[in-house]
Amino acid sequence: MQALFFMDLNHSVSIKALNLYCETFTPSPGIYSFFTELIQGVISHMKTIDSAIEQFSNNWKISRMAGVDRSILRIAVYELLYCNDIPTKVSINEAIDIGKKFGTRESGAFINGILDSIRINMDENKIRIES
Repeated sequence: MQALFFMDLNHSVSIKALNLYCETFTPSPGIYSFFTELIQGVISHMKTIDSAIEQFSNNWKISRMAGVDRSILRIAVYELLYCNDIPTKVSINEAIDIGKKFGTRESGAFINGILDSIRINMDENKIRIES
């Protein structure tokens, strides 16, 4: 979440910005592979991820969301759509917990509402993933 927030704050969500982040704040070796895979996945599918977030956020534009919430949602939606090895419930619960810790008082509920709507639509096969 911190890497995406860093990139978003600098208006440069890109592999180049990810490399700069890693040079400045080196992730621990035990998580580096998963970390880079996750962030690179978010970057490469950003258009689809942002579209899903906006579709299920009840008239909230992605650009108007709090940066922390936006970053958390991007990671969680990437996991929901593209990481079949991560249980849906785990992605949603982790996102809510991180939102409560780093966001506003309303972040947990806001994140939960969007992710649960996406989950329901995925369960009903109403979401198509465009690569």
